[in-house]
Amino acid sequence: MSGSATLLARLRARRRPPGGQRFGRRPERPAPAGEFNRRLLAPMVLGSVLNPINSSMIAVALVPVGIAFGAPPAETAWLVTALYLATAVGQPVLGRLVDDYGPRRLYLAGTALVGLAGLLGALAPSLGLLVAARVLLGLGTSAAYPAAMHLTRSEAERTGRSSPTGVLTALAVAGQTVAVIGPTFGGLLIGLGGWRTVFAVNVPLSLTCLALGLSRLPAAAPRRNRGDRLDHTGIALFAALLLTLMLFVMKPGTARWYLPVLTVLAAAGFAVRETRTRTPFIDLRALARNRPLVATYLRQVLGNTGTYAFLYGYTQWLEEGRGLGAATAGLVLLPLSLTGLAVSAVTGRSPAVRGKLVAGSVFQMAAAAALLLLDPASPVVLLVAVGLLAGVPQGLTGLGNQAALYHQADPAAIASAAGLLRTFMYLGAMAASAANAAYFPHGATTGGLHHLALFMLGGAGLLFLVVLPDRSLGRVGAAARRRN
Repeated sequence: MSGSATLLARLRARRRPPGGQRFGRRPERPAPAGEFNRRLLAPMVLGSVLNPINSSMIAVALVPVGIAFGAPPAETAWLVTALYLATAVGQPVLGRLVDDYGPRRLYLAGTALVGLAGLLGALAPSLGLLVAARVLLGLGTSAAYPAAMHLTRSEAERTGRSSPTGVLTALAVAGQTVAVIGPTFGGLLIGLGGWRTVFAVNVPLSLTCLALGLSRLPAAAPRRNRGDRLDHTGIALFAALLLTLMLFVMKPGTARWYLPVLTVLAAAGFAVRETRTRTPFIDLRALARNRPLVATYLRQVLGNTGTYAFLYGYTQWLEEGRGLGAATAGLVLLPLSLTGLAVSAVTGRSPAVRGKLVAGSVFQMAAAAALLLLDPASPVVLLVAVGLLAGVPQGLTGLGNQAALYHQADPAAIASAAGLLRTFMYLGAMAASAANAAYFPHGATTGGLHHLALFMLGGAGLLFLVVLPDRSLGRVGAAARRRN
């Protein structure tokens, strides 16, 4: 019996993949030296698009959800807000955990939470539980993008290639593509099985991510020392800062005066905490010394404020001010998204960052100025041309900021830095939403569109002034070309 047991143990050991992993049909083969491990691309890309697809699909589900629960638009809007708020807070928090404990653990935990949130949403008997499901979706989808950036950096260090532009482009284009097709995909799901399918689809997506993550993502030893503790106080203050700020920006007014006061208090407490604790959640001193990275975050806010202001405002004006139907307005906007994707695909492999951002700011100014030419009698050809113009900065600015951050951030904190980049993106989206509410108080009139255009023109001009004198952006592209 002892001989048979020994033989059986040897056979099991031979069939077990290296590292003690039991998942996967065959042992993991190391990627060739100098080449990016392409097996990582599928889990990285699929995981990173969970957030944009859930952000965009919900747009077509708001009306049927409101009908199902007898809820007005003011209440169903929390399905959008809940995910934005949870993601804005969750991205840097999960990014910090990725830096400390490795991408595999957080990727698996986050995508598992996405599946649970999808199941909760599919079975939710009330709007309150549906909002809770959206909060969980926001938190669960916050892990994959920081994990993808961490893996990209790790592979760059392993291969000796400082600028994996193809991988960064794939992440950017995948997110843009999913954001474009999200409403259409959501509409198809609702047509097939009702609005609950918009939540239920997260279950198979989660299972696919889990299977890919278990079989392909490498295990990594935690970087955190046992004596270090996660800065829970700093995280709580950071969350309070973002929540109060975003709640006020979403619906500003004198009756909500207490929100900016709480924001200032939370910001002050956060600054004191992070400059005094031994292991800060966000090292504000190091961030202050890294001025190029601070400038990238500022560009992220400015660029996305213009992008989302155009997307929200122009879409609303096409339907209310120009009198187009929803389907026609969607067709008019389709070239905008296709242009953004094409520009990203064509320019993505170039390591030059400054040129992308300068051109993006110029085209954003041109798109804002073009809105001043529109009126209720504008021909469809002009409407499409304005959208095409706005698609160019959409494809340049986000890609340029992502590439800049990749080179500017501390490699040991790349995931948390990437999470903050997403947070600043959502701050821009919230600022755009507030601008649309301010300039369209009683509907999307042409006068309101022109005032919004002037607001966008000012923001794009400020973006240009931030980009143009930043010589560090030129050095980033030059260094990447030399090393590749």
